[in-house]
Amino acid sequence: AEKQWFQQRLESVRSKPVYDAETRKHVLQRLTAAEGLERHLDSKYPGTKRFGLEGAESLIPMLDGLIERVGEYGAKEIVLAMAHRGRLNVLVNVLGKSPADLFAEFEGKRHVDTSGDVKYHQGYSNDRRTSHGHQVHLTLAPNPSHLEFVTSVVLGRCRAKQRLMNDVQREQVIPLIIHGDAAFPGQGIVAECFNMMRLDGYTVGGTMHVVINNQVGFTTEPRDAFSGLYCTDIAKMIDAPIFHVNGDDPE
Repeated sequence: AEKQWFQQRLESVRSKPVYDAETRKHVLQRLTAAEGLERHLDSKYPGTKRFGLEGAESLIPMLDGLIERVGEYGAKEIVLAMAHRGRLNVLVNVLGKSPADLFAEFEGKRHVDTSGDVKYHQGYSNDRRTSHGHQVHLTLAPNPSHLEFVTSVVLGRCRAKQRLMNDVQREQVIPLIIHGDAAFPGQGIVAECFNMMRLDGYTVGGTMHVVINNQVGFTTEPRDAFSGLYCTDIAKMIDAPIFHVNGDDPE
């Protein structure tokens, strides 16, 4: 039934949905905001490590769409995790962190409490109101340098929040984890978390994973990095639906 649902949704429009002008303008506005921030940081702080989102700016309208839809379905909170790449952009353009605060941190005018780690690993939380008036609380977990370790932290955090809300259906708190293409198959903790997915003491009702396949892993030849055809192949162990999205075509 799930497979047929996906087929009906995707194949009926040949994977090219027709959006109205307002939606298309909104996507463009989000893309422009994403690219504008990267360009500004590049020109204002040349040579500073910032792990930009260049080439994967469509992540921002994608997250925007996910938050809108999750709000429509009545979820109260999304707990996010991600590595360095694109984090500054997500902080400003998705979580609503003040750009002035970000620039002050870059210039050393503001102390950053990063739990002993570097500034592009810090977390943030904020409330966001969707276009339909739903309020969704967004939390981005701070990240350790062992990139994927945060996956287990976020899943545990979601499980605890669901328990506190008495959310037995596991529909109120949604985990959303953003990965790099090399770390996803390369760090075993991802497979371990998949392996515990259906266990009574650990399940969170499902997780949304976004893999940014920007080929900036240490090897750009997939055959030198992992044994499957795609970096997402480890998700097949739990029959997760895997979508290959054209990042150059945000619509």
